[in-house]
Amino acid sequence: MQRDFRWLWVYEIGYAADNSRTLNVDSTAMTLPMSDPTAWATAMNNLGMAPLGIAGQPILPDFDPALGMMTGIPPITPMMPGLGIVPPPIPPDMPVVKEIIHCKSCTLFPPNPNLPPPATRERPPGCKTVFVGGLPENGTEQIIVEVFEQCGEIIAIRKSKKNFCHIRFAEEYMVDKALYLSGYRIRLGSSTDKKDTGRLHVDFAQARDDLYEWECKQRMLAREERHRRRMEEERLRPPSPPPVVHYSDHECSIVAEKLKDDSKFSEAVQTLLTWIERGEVNRRSANNFYSMIQSANSHVRRLVNEKAAHEKDMEEAKEKFKQALSGILIQFEQIVAVYHSASKQKAWDHFTKAQRKNISVWCKQAEEIRNIHNDELMGIRREEEMEMSDDEIEETTETKETEESALVSQAEALKEENDSLRWQLDAYRNEVELLKQEQGKVHREDDPNKEQQLKLLQQALQGMQQHLLKVQEEYKKKEAELEKLKDDKLQVEKMLENLKEKESCASRLCASNQDSEYPLEKTMNSSPIKSEREALLVGIISTFLHVHPFGASIEYICSYLHRLDNKICTSDVECLMGRLQHTFKQEMTGVGASLEKRWKFCGFEGLKLT
Repeated sequence: MQRDFRWLWVYEIGYAADNSRTLNVDSTAMTLPMSDPTAWATAMNNLGMAPLGIAGQPILPDFDPALGMMTGIPPITPMMPGLGIVPPPIPPDMPVVKEIIHCKSCTLFPPNPNLPPPATRERPPGCKTVFVGGLPENGTEQIIVEVFEQCGEIIAIRKSKKNFCHIRFAEEYMVDKALYLSGYRIRLGSSTDKKDTGRLHVDFAQARDDLYEWECKQRMLAREERHRRRMEEERLRPPSPPPVVHYSDHECSIVAEKLKDDSKFSEAVQTLLTWIERGEVNRRSANNFYSMIQSANSHVRRLVNEKAAHEKDMEEAKEKFKQALSGILIQFEQIVAVYHSASKQKAWDHFTKAQRKNISVWCKQAEEIRNIHNDELMGIRREEEMEMSDDEIEETTETKETEESALVSQAEALKEENDSLRWQLDAYRNEVELLKQEQGKVHREDDPNKEQQLKLLQQALQGMQQHLLKVQEEYKKKEAELEKLKDDKLQVEKMLENLKEKESCASRLCASNQDSEYPLEKTMNSSPIKSEREALLVGIISTFLHVHPFGASIEYICSYLHRLDNKICTSDVECLMGRLQHTFKQEMTGVGASLEKRWKFCGFEGLKLT
């Protein structure tokens, strides 16, 4: 066993012997008790072995060696007594009942099934290391190996002095088996000493080596995936074209035959091009190459004939399309004529409002579609005429190019005349179409009630004109009234300003007269006594203080006033006495702790000052 293994211990927790935590496993009642006679067969089934009796005969005949299990018995997860092994992990929906596990030097007692499952941390990627806490104080590394060796091959153990250790297994699934032991109470031998007992707590631990191995495995899987994708791309890649064979008389005869076949001409001409670019042409093979080039030239005539046939087919298709489009236009004209006839007064009055609305909408839609198709047909006709004129121009230019250079100017003049004539023809055609459309509109609008409608419209226009004239006259009157109101407003504002100036002058004069003539009234108006109630309070307080020549505190004064009126406030009384500085004055009497504020009546002295 390796003891010098390097670890990154992230999760090291010392667990006391009496601490109890349980795993996230549903500890419900098990449907198959351990006292069942088929327990041995079930245990062998969990190991993937055929269950055999003492005589070597199979206990149950329905064992499936391919699946490694019996079809009639579900695998169970608790450790079997006396077997000394830990079964593989269980499905989450399987009921579990943990049993007592007997080892050579110790005994593991299962936790209470009514306790909550033990809490575990999040599983680190590629975890092969577990943290084991709650070990007995007297527990040795040999006992740890004896208990956890049942879960799988142990690579390294690191034991601490604080009753916990870290165990690293060879595979990841062994960690799940070790977590099964979480919550078990361990007892060394038959001793009941506290140092020989403890409650195991098994949890995931994060180690640097586990993470490194997991990353290496992920990189290897990524490399395999890239290799698989590359192989798939190479498999789906189209094959490269076959290489062109070298020139020989035999290959030359084959290529010459292919050049005469329309289906193989492109392949043969590519081979011919490659041979010429390679420099296969020499004096001996020049005749053969010339014959192949001649065959390629004959293919040009076939291509021209094929193009002419396609052009003929296209012209026929255009003619068919034009005829079909003209037929569609005729039918659209008939439909529009139906809508217009239905819109006349004779038939229009018999339709309901909704029907009239639908007929008008349908008529607009049909007219728009008819105009679109008509423009398309006219565009096709213009293109045909332009193509014909271009062909004629090309023919004239081709014939005149062979003549002398003196005729070039005449050809250009003729070309310009031809263009001007063509433009004039287009203009005349457009005018004719407009005249036709106007005549059609006039014919459609020929109604016996046309004159009546015109008269009604004229009367309506006259009424509207008269109404407009009246509105204009009223508008002019309103504008005149607004101007008058604006002038009146300006005059009133001027008058207000003059009055304000006069009032300010008068107030100044009055103030100066009052200050000079009535100083006593001014002092009376600015008196600190604001009401008759305050005057009564002043008289009562002055009488009270006249009886007390050495003064009295504000509390004593207010207690006397409260006998007369309970609503009197102390702060209001003090404020009133403070305003009357020539009637009452406040003095500080006493020393130290006996310091007190007293109010005295000074009206006899204040009369001389005022």
